[in-house]
Amino acid sequence: MNLVLCLLSTRQFLTAERIRAIVPGYANATSDEAFFRMWERDKAELRDLGIPLETGRRSMFDTVDGYRIARQDYELGDVELAPDEAAAVALAARLWDSPELAGAARGALVKLRAAGVEVDESAGMGVEPRVSATEPAFAPLLAAVQAGRVVTFEHRPNPTADARLRTVEPWGVVSWRGRWYLVGHDRDRDDTRCFRLSRIEEPVSAVGPTGAVRVPDGTDLVALVRRTAGPPPVTGVARVWVAAGRAVGLRRLGRLTGPMEHGGRPGDVLELELRNPETVARWVGGHGPDVVVLEPPELADAVRQGWLAAARAHAEPLAPAPVEVGGGVR
Repeated sequence: MNLVLCLLSTRQFLTAERIRAIVPGYANATSDEAFFRMWERDKAELRDLGIPLETGRRSMFDTVDGYRIARQDYELGDVELAPDEAAAVALAARLWDSPELAGAARGALVKLRAAGVEVDESAGMGVEPRVSATEPAFAPLLAAVQAGRVVTFEHRPNPTADARLRTVEPWGVVSWRGRWYLVGHDRDRDDTRCFRLSRIEEPVSAVGPTGAVRVPDGTDLVALVRRTAGPPPVTGVARVWVAAGRAVGLRRLGRLTGPMEHGGRPGDVLELELRNPETVARWVGGHGPDVVVLEPPELADAVRQGWLAAARAHAEPLAPAPVEVGGGVR
Protein backbone atom coordinates (compact mmCIF):
# COMPACT_ATOMS: atom_id res chain seq x y z
CA MET A 1 0.00 0.00 0.00
CA ASN A 2 2.84 2.41 0.81
CA LEU A 3 4.43 1.67 -2.54
CA VAL A 4 1.16 2.32 -4.42
CA LEU A 5 0.63 5.63 -2.61
CA CYS A 6 4.20 6.67 -3.37
CA LEU A 7 3.95 5.89 -7.09
CA LEU A 8 0.53 7.54 -7.36
CA SER A 9 1.67 10.77 -5.73
CA THR A 10 4.34 11.59 -8.31
CA ARG A 11 4.24 12.58 -11.96
CA GLN A 12 7.92 11.84 -12.41
CA PHE A 13 9.51 8.45 -12.80
CA LEU A 14 11.16 7.37 -9.54
CA THR A 15 14.22 5.14 -9.66
CA ALA A 16 14.39 2.02 -7.51
CA GLU A 17 17.00 3.68 -5.25
CA ARG A 18 14.75 6.71 -4.74
CA ILE A 19 11.82 4.42 -3.91
CA ARG A 20 14.04 2.56 -1.46
CA ALA A 21 14.77 5.77 0.38
CA ILE A 22 11.20 7.04 0.75
CA VAL A 23 8.96 3.94 1.03
CA PRO A 24 8.77 2.46 4.56
CA GLY A 25 9.91 -1.15 4.73
CA TYR A 26 12.65 -1.08 2.14
CA ALA A 27 15.11 0.47 4.57
CA ASN A 28 15.07 -2.81 6.50
CA ALA A 29 16.77 -4.62 3.63
CA THR A 30 20.13 -5.89 4.86
CA SER A 31 21.86 -5.51 1.50
CA ASP A 32 21.39 -4.20 -2.03
CA GLU A 33 20.71 -7.74 -3.22
CA ALA A 34 18.00 -8.21 -0.58
CA PHE A 35 16.35 -4.91 -1.58
CA PHE A 36 16.29 -5.73 -5.27
CA ARG A 37 14.73 -9.11 -4.51
CA MET A 38 12.01 -7.32 -2.50
CA TRP A 39 11.57 -4.76 -5.26
CA GLU A 40 11.20 -7.34 -8.05
CA ARG A 41 8.72 -9.29 -5.92
CA ASP A 42 6.62 -6.18 -5.25
CA LYS A 43 6.66 -5.12 -8.93
CA ALA A 44 5.40 -8.56 -9.96
CA GLU A 45 2.69 -8.43 -7.30
CA LEU A 46 1.47 -5.01 -8.47
CA ARG A 47 1.22 -6.23 -12.04
CA ASP A 48 -0.57 -9.41 -10.93
CA LEU A 49 -3.12 -7.19 -9.17
CA GLY A 50 -3.71 -5.33 -12.42
CA ILE A 51 -2.10 -2.08 -11.27
CA PRO A 52 -0.68 -0.24 -14.32
CA LEU A 53 2.99 0.20 -13.39
CA GLU A 54 4.73 2.42 -15.96
CA THR A 55 8.45 2.33 -16.70
CA GLY A 56 10.39 5.29 -18.12
CA ARG A 57 13.05 7.92 -17.53
CA ARG A 58 12.80 11.51 -16.39
CA SER A 59 14.93 12.83 -19.23
CA MET A 60 17.06 11.70 -22.12
CA PHE A 61 20.14 12.10 -19.93
CA ASP A 62 19.05 9.54 -17.32
CA THR A 63 20.60 6.10 -17.54
CA VAL A 64 18.38 4.27 -15.04
CA ASP A 65 14.72 3.39 -15.47
CA GLY A 66 12.13 4.84 -13.14
CA TYR A 67 8.59 3.87 -12.16
CA ARG A 68 5.22 5.49 -11.56
CA ILE A 69 1.49 4.74 -11.62
CA ALA A 70 -0.61 6.86 -13.97
CA ARG A 71 -3.57 8.02 -11.91
CA GLN A 72 -5.93 8.16 -14.89
CA ASP A 73 -5.20 4.49 -15.63
CA TYR A 74 -5.43 3.39 -12.01
CA GLU A 75 -8.54 5.11 -10.72
CA LEU A 76 -11.88 3.40 -11.28
CA GLY A 77 -14.45 5.53 -13.05
CA ASP A 78 -18.01 5.91 -11.88
CA VAL A 79 -19.83 2.58 -12.02
CA GLU A 80 -23.60 2.37 -12.07
CA LEU A 81 -25.30 -1.01 -12.34
CA ALA A 82 -28.97 -1.57 -13.06
CA PRO A 83 -30.67 -4.22 -10.88
CA ASP A 84 -30.43 -6.87 -13.59
CA GLU A 85 -26.74 -6.04 -14.16
CA ALA A 86 -26.00 -6.31 -10.43
CA ALA A 87 -27.74 -9.70 -10.39
CA ALA A 88 -25.58 -10.84 -13.32
CA VAL A 89 -22.43 -9.79 -11.41
CA ALA A 90 -23.60 -11.75 -8.37
CA LEU A 91 -24.19 -14.84 -10.50
CA ALA A 92 -20.77 -14.46 -12.12
CA ALA A 93 -19.12 -14.37 -8.69
CA ARG A 94 -20.66 -17.78 -7.91
CA LEU A 95 -19.97 -19.19 -11.36
CA TRP A 96 -16.43 -20.43 -11.01
CA ASP A 97 -15.58 -23.74 -9.39
CA SER A 98 -11.78 -23.36 -9.62
CA PRO A 99 -9.59 -21.54 -7.07
CA GLU A 100 -7.76 -19.62 -9.81
CA LEU A 101 -10.89 -17.84 -11.05
CA ALA A 102 -13.04 -17.93 -7.92
CA GLY A 103 -10.51 -15.66 -6.19
CA ALA A 104 -10.54 -13.22 -9.09
CA ALA A 105 -14.36 -13.10 -9.06
CA ARG A 106 -14.42 -12.39 -5.33
CA GLY A 107 -11.78 -9.70 -5.81
CA ALA A 108 -13.97 -8.02 -8.44
CA LEU A 109 -16.84 -7.83 -5.96
CA VAL A 110 -14.57 -6.22 -3.37
CA LYS A 111 -13.43 -3.58 -5.87
CA LEU A 112 -17.00 -2.77 -6.87
CA ARG A 113 -18.04 -2.32 -3.25
CA ALA A 114 -15.02 -0.11 -2.65
CA ALA A 115 -16.26 2.08 -5.52
CA GLY A 116 -19.66 2.41 -3.84
CA VAL A 117 -21.49 -0.18 -5.94
CA GLU A 118 -23.49 -2.57 -3.79
CA VAL A 119 -23.91 -6.02 -5.31
CA ASP A 120 -26.52 -8.22 -3.65
CA GLU A 121 -25.07 -11.73 -3.70
CA SER A 122 -28.45 -13.18 -2.75
CA ALA A 123 -29.83 -12.06 -6.12
CA GLY A 124 -30.59 -15.00 -8.36
CA MET A 125 -30.26 -17.54 -5.56
CA GLY A 126 -32.71 -19.76 -7.44
CA VAL A 127 -29.96 -20.35 -9.99
CA GLU A 128 -26.71 -22.00 -8.96
CA PRO A 129 -24.35 -21.85 -11.97
CA ARG A 130 -21.04 -23.68 -11.98
CA VAL A 131 -18.16 -23.78 -14.44
CA SER A 132 -15.70 -26.49 -13.49
CA ALA A 133 -12.05 -26.33 -14.46
CA THR A 134 -10.48 -29.43 -12.94
CA GLU A 135 -7.93 -30.27 -15.65
CA PRO A 136 -4.37 -29.97 -14.25
CA ALA A 137 -3.31 -28.03 -17.36
CA PHE A 138 -5.89 -25.29 -16.79
CA ALA A 139 -3.97 -23.12 -14.32
CA PRO A 140 -0.55 -23.09 -16.08
CA LEU A 141 -2.15 -22.52 -19.49
CA LEU A 142 -4.29 -19.65 -18.20
CA ALA A 143 -1.21 -18.09 -16.59
CA ALA A 144 0.72 -18.42 -19.87
CA VAL A 145 -2.12 -16.77 -21.81
CA GLN A 146 -2.20 -13.86 -19.37
CA ALA A 147 1.58 -13.48 -19.48
CA GLY A 148 1.79 -13.90 -23.26
CA ARG A 149 4.34 -16.72 -23.05
CA VAL A 150 4.88 -19.72 -25.33
CA VAL A 151 4.07 -23.14 -23.83
CA THR A 152 5.24 -26.69 -24.43
CA PHE A 153 3.34 -29.83 -23.46
CA GLU A 154 2.58 -33.43 -24.44
CA HIS A 155 -0.77 -33.85 -26.22
CA ARG A 156 -2.77 -36.89 -27.33
CA PRO A 157 -4.88 -36.32 -30.47
CA ASN A 158 -7.28 -39.00 -29.18
CA PRO A 159 -7.41 -41.17 -26.02
CA THR A 160 -5.61 -44.13 -27.65
CA ALA A 161 -2.94 -42.18 -29.58
CA ASP A 162 0.62 -41.62 -28.44
CA ALA A 163 1.38 -38.27 -26.83
CA ARG A 164 3.34 -35.79 -28.92
CA LEU A 165 5.33 -32.75 -27.85
CA ARG A 166 3.75 -29.47 -28.94
CA THR A 167 5.06 -25.91 -28.86
CA VAL A 168 2.18 -23.45 -28.93
CA GLU A 169 1.66 -19.70 -28.80
CA PRO A 170 -1.44 -19.61 -26.56
CA TRP A 171 -4.20 -17.17 -27.47
CA GLY A 172 -6.89 -18.20 -25.00
CA VAL A 173 -8.58 -20.93 -22.99
CA VAL A 174 -12.20 -21.52 -24.05
CA SER A 175 -15.07 -23.54 -22.59
CA TRP A 176 -17.22 -25.26 -25.22
CA ARG A 177 -20.02 -27.71 -24.42
CA GLY A 178 -18.63 -28.69 -21.04
CA ARG A 179 -15.02 -29.10 -22.20
CA TRP A 180 -12.02 -26.76 -22.06
CA TYR A 181 -9.82 -26.04 -25.08
CA LEU A 182 -6.57 -24.19 -25.64
CA VAL A 183 -6.57 -22.09 -28.81
CA GLY A 184 -3.32 -20.86 -30.33
CA HIS A 185 -0.68 -21.07 -33.01
CA ASP A 186 1.00 -24.48 -33.19
CA ARG A 187 4.61 -23.80 -34.12
CA ASP A 188 5.27 -27.43 -35.03
CA ARG A 189 2.54 -27.42 -37.69
CA ASP A 190 2.66 -23.67 -38.39
CA ASP A 191 -1.11 -23.40 -38.12
CA THR A 192 -3.92 -22.42 -35.77
CA ARG A 193 -4.98 -25.34 -33.59
CA CYS A 194 -7.32 -26.20 -30.70
CA PHE A 195 -6.26 -28.65 -27.98
CA ARG A 196 -8.65 -30.31 -25.52
CA LEU A 197 -7.24 -29.73 -22.05
CA SER A 198 -8.18 -33.22 -20.85
CA ARG A 199 -5.73 -34.65 -23.45
CA ILE A 200 -2.82 -32.42 -22.41
CA GLU A 201 -0.37 -34.15 -20.11
CA GLU A 202 1.68 -32.54 -17.40
CA PRO A 203 3.97 -30.76 -17.13
CA VAL A 204 2.95 -27.63 -19.04
CA SER A 205 6.05 -25.44 -19.35
CA ALA A 206 6.09 -21.73 -20.19
CA VAL A 207 9.15 -20.75 -22.22
CA GLY A 208 10.53 -17.54 -23.60
CA PRO A 209 9.95 -13.94 -22.54
CA THR A 210 6.74 -12.41 -21.21
CA GLY A 211 4.64 -10.62 -23.80
CA ALA A 212 6.08 -12.56 -26.74
CA VAL A 213 2.67 -13.90 -27.82
CA ARG A 214 0.27 -11.59 -29.63
CA VAL A 215 -3.29 -12.58 -30.53
CA PRO A 216 -4.05 -11.60 -34.16
CA ASP A 217 -6.59 -8.82 -34.52
CA GLY A 218 -10.13 -10.00 -35.12
CA THR A 219 -9.53 -13.50 -33.74
CA ASP A 220 -12.74 -15.18 -32.55
CA LEU A 221 -11.61 -17.90 -30.15
CA VAL A 222 -15.08 -19.40 -29.68
CA ALA A 223 -15.62 -19.62 -33.44
CA LEU A 224 -12.29 -21.44 -33.83
CA VAL A 225 -13.25 -23.99 -31.19
CA ARG A 226 -16.74 -24.38 -32.64
CA ARG A 227 -15.30 -25.09 -36.06
CA THR A 228 -12.80 -27.63 -34.69
CA ALA A 229 -14.72 -29.32 -31.88
CA GLY A 230 -18.29 -28.76 -33.01
CA PRO A 231 -20.40 -31.27 -34.93
CA PRO A 232 -19.45 -32.00 -38.54
CA PRO A 233 -21.43 -30.23 -41.26
CA VAL A 234 -24.71 -31.64 -42.58
CA THR A 235 -24.08 -33.57 -45.81
CA GLY A 236 -27.63 -34.73 -46.52
CA VAL A 237 -30.96 -35.89 -45.13
CA ALA A 238 -32.08 -39.45 -44.45
CA ARG A 239 -35.72 -40.61 -44.54
CA VAL A 240 -36.57 -43.55 -42.29
CA TRP A 241 -39.77 -45.32 -41.29
CA VAL A 242 -40.25 -45.71 -37.52
CA ALA A 243 -42.81 -48.11 -36.05
CA ALA A 244 -45.51 -46.56 -33.89
CA GLY A 245 -44.43 -46.19 -30.27
CA ARG A 246 -40.86 -47.26 -31.02
CA ALA A 247 -37.41 -45.56 -31.21
CA VAL A 248 -38.31 -42.66 -28.95
CA GLY A 249 -34.70 -41.44 -28.81
CA LEU A 250 -34.41 -41.47 -32.59
CA ARG A 251 -37.66 -39.52 -32.88
CA ARG A 252 -36.21 -36.76 -30.71
CA LEU A 253 -33.26 -36.39 -33.08
CA GLY A 254 -35.32 -36.08 -36.26
CA ARG A 255 -38.39 -34.39 -37.73
CA LEU A 256 -41.66 -36.23 -38.32
CA THR A 257 -43.13 -35.66 -41.79
CA GLY A 258 -46.27 -37.83 -41.57
CA PRO A 259 -47.74 -41.27 -40.86
CA MET A 260 -47.00 -44.34 -43.01
CA GLU A 261 -47.57 -48.08 -42.88
CA HIS A 262 -44.75 -50.48 -43.65
CA GLY A 263 -45.32 -54.22 -43.96
CA GLY A 264 -48.75 -53.78 -42.41
CA ARG A 265 -47.37 -52.01 -39.32
CA PRO A 266 -48.38 -48.42 -38.51
CA GLY A 267 -45.64 -45.87 -38.08
CA ASP A 268 -44.22 -42.52 -39.13
CA VAL A 269 -41.71 -41.14 -41.60
CA LEU A 270 -38.80 -39.38 -39.92
CA GLU A 271 -36.13 -37.12 -41.46
CA LEU A 272 -32.64 -37.21 -39.95
CA GLU A 273 -29.71 -34.90 -40.67
CA LEU A 274 -26.71 -36.77 -42.04
CA ARG A 275 -23.52 -35.47 -40.46
CA ASN A 276 -21.70 -38.76 -39.91
CA PRO A 277 -23.37 -41.58 -41.92
CA GLU A 278 -21.58 -44.30 -39.92
CA THR A 279 -22.99 -42.94 -36.66
CA VAL A 280 -26.53 -42.68 -38.07
CA ALA A 281 -26.25 -46.24 -39.40
CA ARG A 282 -25.42 -47.48 -35.89
CA TRP A 283 -28.37 -45.55 -34.42
CA VAL A 284 -30.78 -46.97 -36.99
CA GLY A 285 -29.38 -50.49 -36.98
CA GLY A 286 -29.71 -50.77 -33.21
CA HIS A 287 -33.52 -50.64 -33.50
CA GLY A 288 -33.75 -53.73 -35.70
CA PRO A 289 -37.06 -54.17 -37.58
CA ASP A 290 -38.63 -51.14 -35.83
CA VAL A 291 -36.75 -48.74 -38.13
CA VAL A 292 -36.39 -49.04 -41.93
CA VAL A 293 -34.23 -46.78 -44.11
CA LEU A 294 -36.19 -45.34 -47.05
CA GLU A 295 -33.36 -43.24 -48.44
CA PRO A 296 -30.52 -42.77 -49.23
CA PRO A 297 -29.55 -46.26 -50.39
CA GLU A 298 -26.01 -45.78 -49.05
CA LEU A 299 -27.37 -45.52 -45.50
CA ALA A 300 -29.54 -48.62 -45.99
CA ASP A 301 -26.48 -50.55 -47.21
CA ALA A 302 -24.45 -49.37 -44.19
CA VAL A 303 -27.19 -50.64 -41.84
CA ARG A 304 -27.26 -54.04 -43.61
CA GLN A 305 -23.47 -54.31 -43.39
CA GLY A 306 -23.66 -53.61 -39.67
CA TRP A 307 -26.27 -56.33 -39.20
CA LEU A 308 -24.17 -58.83 -41.20
CA ALA A 309 -21.09 -58.05 -39.11
CA ALA A 310 -23.09 -58.57 -35.90
CA ALA A 311 -24.49 -61.86 -37.22
CA ARG A 312 -21.03 -63.13 -38.14
CA ALA A 313 -19.68 -62.19 -34.72
CA HIS A 314 -22.47 -64.10 -32.96
CA ALA A 315 -22.17 -67.09 -35.31
CA GLU A 316 -18.56 -67.78 -34.28
CA PRO A 317 -18.37 -70.70 -31.82
CA LEU A 318 -17.48 -69.76 -28.29
CA ALA A 319 -14.51 -71.36 -26.56
CA PRO A 320 -15.69 -74.01 -24.08
CA ALA A 321 -15.59 -72.94 -20.45
CA PRO A 322 -12.88 -74.61 -18.36
CA VAL A 323 -14.08 -77.57 -16.27
CA GLU A 324 -12.47 -78.56 -13.01
CA VAL A 325 -11.70 -82.26 -12.89
CA GLY A 326 -9.88 -83.98 -10.07
CA GLY A 327 -8.42 -80.80 -8.63
CA GLY A 328 -7.21 -79.62 -12.01
CA VAL A 329 -8.70 -77.52 -14.76
CA ARG A 330 -9.34 -78.82 -18.30
